[in-house]
Amino acid sequence: MYKRMPPGIRFYIFFKGGVSISDVNVQINEQIRDKEVRVIGEDGEQLGIMSSEAALKLADEAGLDLVKIAPNAAPPVVKIIDFSKYRYEQRRKEKEQKKKQNVIEVKEVRLTPNIDTNDLNTKVSAARKFLEKGNKVKVSLRFRGRELSRMNQSRYILDEFAETLAEVAQVDKPSKAEGRSLVMILSPKKSK
Repeated sequence: MYKRMPPGIRFYIFFKGGVSISDVNVQINEQIRDKEVRVIGEDGEQLGIMSSEAALKLADEAGLDLVKIAPNAAPPVVKIIDFSKYRYEQRRKEKEQKKKQNVIEVKEVRLTPNIDTNDLNTKVSAARKFLEKGNKVKVSLRFRGRELSRMNQSRYILDEFAETLAEVAQVDKPSKAEGRSLVMILSPKKSK
């Protein structure tokens, strides 16, 4: 016997595996509600413009799915293909595009106004490693308490930092006050 749930309780259905962005926008079979569509056969030949019902019959006779591949065209373009194979190819293309992307991270190096030369050299070598890997470096000079009154006099620390890295880095954004700190962004020099 069916038991009613009290109000306010909802059921959520979770599917195994993730849903790709390309899967969400694709319309297949009965989801296609356009009156006329341009149909492409399973071997790539154009079958012409026909009603979506006739195109669905052709797909059923072939034992395949009707997939809308160009929804913005006039009339929309549908193709008779195996949807699982199409979805597999789309995911493979997405993975290839992700592999080709070059992600540039911004690493941060924090300094204080009363930093010693040895500590500064350590921070410079860390920033050099980041730059050689191809990452951008955000150098922030943080001020606390009474140090805030000497913010402009401490800009030379960031200037020296940029000078020591001049052979591997170029200044993207010069030192600028942001709240309680001075911030400068360095990027790796492009080799010719």
